[in-house]
Amino acid sequence: MKTLIIVIHPNMSESVINKRWIEELNKYPDKYQIHDLYKTYPDGIIDVNKEQQQIESFENIVFQFPLYWFSSPPLLKKWLDEVLTYGWAYGSKSNYKVGGKKIALAISAGIDEEDYSPTGKYRYSLNELTKPFEITFQYVKADYRFFYAYYGIEQNPSTKDIEGSVDGYINFLEMFSK
Repeated sequence: MKTLIIVIHPNMSESVINKRWIEELNKYPDKYQIHDLYKTYPDGIIDVNKEQQQIESFENIVFQFPLYWFSSPPLLKKWLDEVLTYGWAYGSKSNYKVGGKKIALAISAGIDEEDYSPTGKYRYSLNELTKPFEITFQYVKADYRFFYAYYGIEQNPSTKDIEGSVDGYINFLEMFSK
């Protein structure tokens, strides 16, 4: 069963990690379908029906994005607001079309992991910063499965580290899709 990878990166041409992850995922078209929101909707106008139909056709969904102001890029928030509609994704008369689907996040964070801790520079862990996503997916009765994160690309942009992130991401996706 294929996994839908919804990529949300506002400047993919300058990306290091997310671009490399997509290159690797494209080697496995039988396993992963890439859906780049910024490429699909450069004007920010989302085709809600198209998005809902796509979500309905997958059981495994991963949202891939860089950590952006301690959250996601703005198009993901807009996507969540517009696509997860009352009656379709939640509500007293809902069919819960996202319900039961396995959902995860794949996040690239430019800063080292220790900076995302109670004693670190930003005082909060990535787990704490992603709670709004977890709650959102629980609210629509999806099967939220946590996240994969790669930390520190701003300080450590070596080829070895980048390739290590690819291996980690692919392993995460393999375990996620079982």
